[in-house]
Amino acid sequence: MGRSLLLLGVLCFHFALSSTARGQPSYTRDLTIWPNARSCRNSDPWIAKNHDRIRRMEPRVLVLDFANGPTMEIVRRKTAKLIAALAEGSRYHGYKDPKAPAFLCYKVFKFVDLRDPVPPKGRERKNSSFYPRRRGKRGPNCDYSAFFSPRFTALYGVKDPRNPKRLLSLEEMIHRGFVHELWFWCYHDEEGAPLETIEDKQYYTAKFRPIHGRHGPAGNGHSRTLPWVGRSFRVSFFNVRRGIGCGMENLSHAMEGMAHNNFCPYYRRYFYEYADFDLDKKYGLPFKSFYAAPRVNGWKVRFLSPTSFQYHWKGGIKTLKGYCAAAGNVHFPPGAKSDYDLISNIPVLSTIEHYRLHDGKDGRDKAELWKMERFYRYRKTAPDCMGQWLVYWRQNMPGYKNPCKDDKGRPMKNWWVFLFY
Repeated sequence: MGRSLLLLGVLCFHFALSSTARGQPSYTRDLTIWPNARSCRNSDPWIAKNHDRIRRMEPRVLVLDFANGPTMEIVRRKTAKLIAALAEGSRYHGYKDPKAPAFLCYKVFKFVDLRDPVPPKGRERKNSSFYPRRRGKRGPNCDYSAFFSPRFTALYGVKDPRNPKRLLSLEEMIHRGFVHELWFWCYHDEEGAPLETIEDKQYYTAKFRPIHGRHGPAGNGHSRTLPWVGRSFRVSFFNVRRGIGCGMENLSHAMEGMAHNNFCPYYRRYFYEYADFDLDKKYGLPFKSFYAAPRVNGWKVRFLSPTSFQYHWKGGIKTLKGYCAAAGNVHFPPGAKSDYDLISNIPVLSTIEHYRLHDGKDGRDKAELWKMERFYRYRKTAPDCMGQWLVYWRQNMPGYKNPCKDDKGRPMKNWWVFLFY
């Protein structure tokens, strides 16, 4: 499995390089694949209108490397592995259906080496002088506006196919559909760090219509330095000291951020249900999710049985009975006792593999005993952070050709398409 996943990532990578070498990306005439000859830009109204028609998305990503020390080959390999893991995670119920197609197939538009040619003394293993650092800023310290500046236009070196004597800015590449996301690799060091993912996104009505003049945050945190360019755009940071699983965690937090910021009521409604962000409404708990539960003595939740657990509140320990996990979230797989728990393996009742299938008693989602060992097959695919869990978690989201039904009994929308609304 691991070798085939890496091959998928490498194929995506080489496809993009060949199209870029010709001067501009090529667009397929197959309108079931996006981008295509009719629609190639983020938040294009065509995407929402043809949401159910799309069978694969091949977004192009501009990849920057600011990390002095590691070779570009290391960054290329990590990027290819991340692309492959994201593709695997977009295979609906892929853990039991070997024929399930990958829906997300990212392609590298271009790698840009932004390491110092000769690192200054003391910066041999730190971020280069090209990293857009906000001086004197504690905590998140990236100036996202710099990516859109003339200085970075020159560093990208992407010629305008219409006029080869000039270079395209990032904003122009976005508007022409050349680039759909920006990823960058750097160190998370004592000088601060970028946010994991950040996006300024077009907002939509409950009927998937863009709201004129309404846009805003949709990432895991936000910075006012990210300019609005008239289209949704996501920028993601990956720690070069870490691996693919941590990259998966960053991008999965972005999906939580899309829901928290309510860019689209439909997406928020069902994502909150899936990711157990409605515990207050469903069970009357004093918190919406386990993220907000107090942690005392190393645990937030202590399961007493598959359907009951204890939690801390106002200095005491309380018990909830009759619990059934939906699908959990980035930090909390079903049965987790605290953030990042991948080893408790306590059997709990969960509907994760039956979300919105209505295949249980009285038309409800089937609940069954579930243990963390179900996602251990992905330990090699995304071995660090929450990666192994997140590949499996994402495979259970309503994806391409899912048979799920919404509240009105209609086919559930493929959630991956929302990434580029």
